[in-house]
Amino acid sequence: MLILIVTNDFEFAAELAPGLESSGHRAEVEHRPDAALARLAEVDAVLLDLHLPGADGFEVCRAIRSASPVPLIVADAHDDVFDRVLSFKLGADDHVRRSCSVRELTARLEAVVRRVDTSWQPWKQAGAQPDRVHELGEVRIALRDRVVTVGGRGVALTRKEFDILALLASDAGRVFGREDIMREVWGHDGAGDTRTLGVHMVGLRRKLGAPTLIETVRGIGFRLSVPRRPERMGERGAADAAMRAG
Repeated sequence: MLILIVTNDFEFAAELAPGLESSGHRAEVEHRPDAALARLAEVDAVLLDLHLPGADGFEVCRAIRSASPVPLIVADAHDDVFDRVLSFKLGADDHVRRSCSVRELTARLEAVVRRVDTSWQPWKQAGAQPDRVHELGEVRIALRDRVVTVGGRGVALTRKEFDILALLASDAGRVFGREDIMREVWGHDGAGDTRTLGVHMVGLRRKLGAPTLIETVRGIGFRLSVPRRPERMGERGAADAAMRAG
């Protein structure tokens, strides 16, 4: 893999790059966000230093995600809950402390790339059609194109929000445990992290504009409610007539 490290901290880059290369990857460093944005199509993953002198790291995160679905990890010098939550909202795939070991950072990068490349995609399952679409009331989920519309209006979801919705829609009405969702979408069971999934659920419900579509099953997890098909008057009248005739 070619990993692009976006940072102005030469010591951080000098420590990380050899660790990545010793694991069989290539690592290159960009100090300017605009130069990094121009290279997204050629790299396999991006490690973004959140605290860039002269630049807003959150805006750089937003710009990267708006321009490309490239796997993106944010490295933060602080263990700040607000920063972590905002990073996920802006589309980061993972958020790590810069003080973590090079080995852990490398493992997290590899895990993110692995999840993105072989992420849970129902249309790749045996017998599934590549253009499979889920329709739940006014919500339409096109799996191949990763497009969600509500009442014909496009909804911009982050990668994780879409993956959560697609997973729930694969078996609407079934309760998916929190650990199951974390494992399928993030690649781990979320042990010790009670915020990440909740943050994404809040954002997903808000963007869909259908707060009752995703139901919380207390103490277990979440499920998609199955919209009840409206009964047409003609069908109801025919059924009543048949019962009277019988």
